[in-house]
Amino acid sequence: MLLLIGSFLLLMVIGLPVAISMASASLLYIVFYNVAPDIIAAQRLIAGVESFPLLAVPFFILAGNLMNTAGVTGRIYSFAVALVGWMKGGLAQVNIIGSVIFSGMSGTALADAAGIGTIEIKAMKDHGYPVEAAVGVTAASATLGPIFPPSLPFVIYGMMANVSIGALFMAGIIPGVVMTLLMMITVAVFAYVKGWGSDTPFSLRTIFGASIEVFVVMMVPLGIYILTALGLSLNLSILIVLVILLACDWYFDFSAVMALMTPVILIGGMTMGWFTPTEAAVAAVLWSLFLGLVRYRTMTFKTLAKSTFDTIETTASVLFIVAAASVFAWLLTVSQAAQLLSAAILTITDSKWIFLVLVNLLMLFVGCFLDTIAAITILVPILLPLVLQFHIDPVHFGLIITLNLMIGLLHPPLGMVLFVLSRVAKLSVERTTMAILPWLVPLFVALLLITFVPAITLWLPTEMGLIR
Repeated sequence: MLLLIGSFLLLMVIGLPVAISMASASLLYIVFYNVAPDIIAAQRLIAGVESFPLLAVPFFILAGNLMNTAGVTGRIYSFAVALVGWMKGGLAQVNIIGSVIFSGMSGTALADAAGIGTIEIKAMKDHGYPVEAAVGVTAASATLGPIFPPSLPFVIYGMMANVSIGALFMAGIIPGVVMTLLMMITVAVFAYVKGWGSDTPFSLRTIFGASIEVFVVMMVPLGIYILTALGLSLNLSILIVLVILLACDWYFDFSAVMALMTPVILIGGMTMGWFTPTEAAVAAVLWSLFLGLVRYRTMTFKTLAKSTFDTIETTASVLFIVAAASVFAWLLTVSQAAQLLSAAILTITDSKWIFLVLVNLLMLFVGCFLDTIAAITILVPILLPLVLQFHIDPVHFGLIITLNLMIGLLHPPLGMVLFVLSRVAKLSVERTTMAILPWLVPLFVALLLITFVPAITLWLPTEMGLIR
């Protein structure tokens, strides 16, 4: 086991990519210790990506790319400006609200940072905000992407822990709202201390217009409920409501109603049994194509091809990590790493709360060095037996792990969001790191609440009958 972990860390230190480091360390361990025939290792490599839930990965990535090319990102930003731009520190609040909406389409922190984050940083700089403030709030709000459904880390965790992905999606909603409120409070504090003003004039007409869009989206499920109560079939009710919605959107040219409908369609479809979470990813792609090609007509076949090739590139890197990590995790299991870790932790404590504190510290540390998907693939099979032994709900544990790893994305030396924002804002990594530090406070407060108040995570999926 020491050879496996040591060689992996050494290869990481000398600068090899995570997937190659894991694959090379695994091969070295197999050659030296002859733990299994080569064919078994090859089978494990293929089995790591031969999973139906993993089909969601390329489709969610493609949906996010298509939303960007369809011009939906700009519409989301305009809507957020109308809704909260009048507040103190208006564009910082816009940054957070925009990320909340965009998270319903992308499912990853990197997509948020590189997509709508680019627009938000430029706008904040143009309005006189310090570039460090723009980078800090963008980094913090990017962590919302994998907490609100849909979420790629939840898909990977659900596959590794054999947990309902739909339950994980529902479990992320209330924690996401808590994180959003904490970030908005932080912006209000910064605005008071640093004297940030509002960025758009207070206008009841503008706020009313944005509120109408939210109201229209909220009326969709209510309209379906009323029509079914009147005796119409569910499918017919949905069809009628969608036709009315599209007609209203075409007539009034709403800024973000169609974008806001994305999570409604995905969550509603899963709740009503129309499609599984994996199939929801395909629905997200179809909705993105409809918006880009039919509703807004901003997508060309050239941009569609670019989005497709970008998706292929990203998916290949993600699945390479999953495949390599699955072999690495299997070798850790064969070398009895889980049993050794269990014995070590049980000698330290028999309290599940102390165990969760230790897990938080471990995942925060790992998240600074290891890719999110690799960390989940490697560590979940090792930690899950202890989670069950301490009677911790696996759905709750999934939220804890994901949030820790999202915070890890903001840290050096390998925090990917850190490097993306450093490039976008044209700041050194050192200055970007210092800019992000104050914004870790609301994230750590949210982490403590989610860890020690399980009801925040479990109440909604329990009420919906997704977990017992």
